[in-house]
Amino acid sequence: MIDYRLTEEQVALQEMAREFARKEMAPNAAKYDQGHDFPQEIMQKAFDAGFMTCNIPESYGGGGLSNFELALISEELSAGCPGMFTTIMAVSLATTPVVLYGSDEQKKKYLAPICRTMGLASYCLTERESGSDAGSIKTKAIKDGSDYVLNGSKCFITNAGVASLYVVFAKTSPEKGARGMSAFIVPRGTPGLTIGKVEDKMGHRASNTAEIFFEDCRIPAENLLGKERMGFIIAMKTFDKTRSSVGAAAVGIAKMALEHAVNYAKTRTQFGKPIALFQLIQAKIADMATEIAASRHLVWHAAWLSDQDLPCGKESAMAKAYATDIAMRVTTEALQIFGGYGYMRDYPMEKLMRDAKLLQIYEGTNEIQRLVIAHEVIGPVKK
Repeated sequence: MIDYRLTEEQVALQEMAREFARKEMAPNAAKYDQGHDFPQEIMQKAFDAGFMTCNIPESYGGGGLSNFELALISEELSAGCPGMFTTIMAVSLATTPVVLYGSDEQKKKYLAPICRTMGLASYCLTERESGSDAGSIKTKAIKDGSDYVLNGSKCFITNAGVASLYVVFAKTSPEKGARGMSAFIVPRGTPGLTIGKVEDKMGHRASNTAEIFFEDCRIPAENLLGKERMGFIIAMKTFDKTRSSVGAAAVGIAKMALEHAVNYAKTRTQFGKPIALFQLIQAKIADMATEIAASRHLVWHAAWLSDQDLPCGKESAMAKAYATDIAMRVTTEALQIFGGYGYMRDYPMEKLMRDAKLLQIYEGTNEIQRLVIAHEVIGPVKK
């Protein structure tokens, strides 16, 4: 039997995240949207609240929350500021491969400390010539005695310039293509690891996004996650777990855009009455509310499947693609309700619209999500 009621603990968690977003994130969103400073103090408070390590098992010092509970938190934090949420979420993205595939020794060495003292983490997969085609990465990790030597570069890496820990994907058997990829834990300060250009982005400007370079970067073999040539599987299984949180973040953005649009429509007067009384405005609001509700249901379903250890690749792709497309549509329609004022930075809509766009791109573009969905739906086809 399906039960949509949240437990008392889940309601309390949701309310805690909502209050944090309202008090700490939203009032500072415009300031950090300037992109000049990193919200270190707010990130420290997010760590103290447990948001950064809530996906890590309790046995290593984390919150041990389910993916469903992560989705609840993600929706609320993203509504406060999508850029700050991305910084927080990227820590969970980077630590998820360690949670799923790390040995007990690796978890004690790298997860436990990040739960005791605030430290950010980065998931390092994307390269200049390897975005959607993740299997074509060029970064190599060649075995040399009891070490691996990393050479290559990564781009568009969230938290790259501020992280203390990196999970890096590299080819250990380049001749085998995607099946030759492996995953490694690389601590900040490892000789040969340098941070490159910090990106000046359209949205999510409160988050740090930069290039990373590896030049004869030597790491011990014990930092290999899982086994050699498991990297592509690790990357994809990680996304299956985390994409519902991206969908939840999109719900948060859309929810906030709708809230602003409704409040504005009630107070903006044209032709002698509030524009909320015009049927065209009402139709927009009704569609937005319906699409947000549908997005949330898709997200919750994908997260629930993941928590039951049931196949969820198709459903997580559906949740991510649909919810983020809806966030883009809702922010566009909400801005339209604001009219010319929505285009001005004095109002919140143009930022929400800029922030919504990135969700259609990161953690796998929505075009890639549709390929995943189609592959699952169509199944094998004889050539």
